[in-house]
Amino acid sequence: MRASRNGSIWQHVDWITIGLFLALVFFGWMNIYGASYTFDQTSIVDFSNRAGKQFAWIMGSLVLGGVLLLIDYKTYDVLAYIAYGAMLLLLLVTPFLAHDIKGSMSWISLGPVSLQPAEFAKCIVALAVAKYMGRYEYKLRGWRDLIIPFALIGVPALIIMVLQKETGSALVFAAFLLVFYRQGMSGYVLWTGVAAVALFIISIRWGEVVLPLGSGNAGMLTCMLLLTAVEIFFVCKEHKMRWQLLILIGSVIVIYGISLIINIWVTVPFNWIAVGVVIALMLYTIFVSVYWRKYQLLLVAAFCFFCIGYTQACDFVFTRVLQPHQRIRIEVLLGMKEDPAGAGYNVNQARIAIGSGRFFGKGYLNGTQTKLQFVPEQDTDFIFCTVGEEWGFLGSIGVLLVYLWFILRLIGIAERQRSTFTQIYAYAVASIFLFHLTINVGMVLGLLPVIGIPLPFFSYGGSSLWGFTLLLFILLRLDAARMEQLR
Repeated sequence: MRASRNGSIWQHVDWITIGLFLALVFFGWMNIYGASYTFDQTSIVDFSNRAGKQFAWIMGSLVLGGVLLLIDYKTYDVLAYIAYGAMLLLLLVTPFLAHDIKGSMSWISLGPVSLQPAEFAKCIVALAVAKYMGRYEYKLRGWRDLIIPFALIGVPALIIMVLQKETGSALVFAAFLLVFYRQGMSGYVLWTGVAAVALFIISIRWGEVVLPLGSGNAGMLTCMLLLTAVEIFFVCKEHKMRWQLLILIGSVIVIYGISLIINIWVTVPFNWIAVGVVIALMLYTIFVSVYWRKYQLLLVAAFCFFCIGYTQACDFVFTRVLQPHQRIRIEVLLGMKEDPAGAGYNVNQARIAIGSGRFFGKGYLNGTQTKLQFVPEQDTDFIFCTVGEEWGFLGSIGVLLVYLWFILRLIGIAERQRSTFTQIYAYAVASIFLFHLTINVGMVLGLLPVIGIPLPFFSYGGSSLWGFTLLLFILLRLDAARMEQLR
């Protein structure tokens, strides 16, 4: 162990964060026991059941955390790229070594235990991104400066999603967008991501809803109307002329009005009319951009051009690219299909379990939905429904508040760093934890599709627990070393 400039490393470790970690791990362990408990079990540390096995993983994670704190903090910076290369190699060979588990090829069997390399990849990618963006000469000025960081997160995400068929673990890498935004990435990139999701949902949800007049569908028409509004907004924002706003809106209303009148005699293809309006506005946007030298409007035109093609491709992606079980989950979530005994079963049972807990819960080990095994994956991806049933609304809010405190603590650690490398890594850690929490709880409550990612420190599994431990304790070691770094 290397002593810090102002004393032992243990004086600078963030013990409050470690305390929150221990609280979450302990309460998670109790709920794993509650979720897997049967009346013939006598001990929470019985290694023949899930809780006993998790106890062994917890002890291992504490040892792992201690070792990570003893390693020289510079090691994590120096070995970041080497670890990244080794991680990519491991991810590539995993599908050839793994067994098919529910369609996923991401688990490697090592004797009596199985490990999921994708869980450890998040930490390694965070270190590699922090090393690259933390260089003294690196400045995030434009999209060109994001090519390498996007590649660093995109390559392992594609390997995990395509080769290992583990969509949930791959989607976690989207959390790095928050890191890039904090480091100076334009907010329009995040809005582009939100727009892509919104257009996809609208295209799929209302793509088969036939318009009452003319030909076309409500999904495409709605998407094009949204793009029309975007173009008018940005043109008028950059080229501030009140008459221009009135003319553009009036022109769009006139075009649609004439189309409705013509539809009395001839069937009008409103999908193509809507696309034509967007293209016309796009050409006008390019003209304004060049003539008035408002070159940022060229990005708006490019965005709308991309979105036209994107909305046309959504149906192909939904029907040909996504797996059948992924399609049915999205259809159930969007209310396109009812499948209470199939894809919607997990979420319906989770809602019943959480609702049955009411305000104070049924009491520890007294959850009937849990005991009768109504909720599948109730000690892994759906562990939060055990919290809701046995501890009620009050206990669920308490758990979420502890998570909120924990994540805010991580953000605070990021803000106080002197090293850019450590700051970027800290934001990556906070973003990953926030992403996991939001997606998992939203999935259990039926607000988001079921994609299968664990709840940090709660869900059963050694890979996820050790992966989160790696993320956290490397950060705590880097944070403890801030007194050693030059001002």
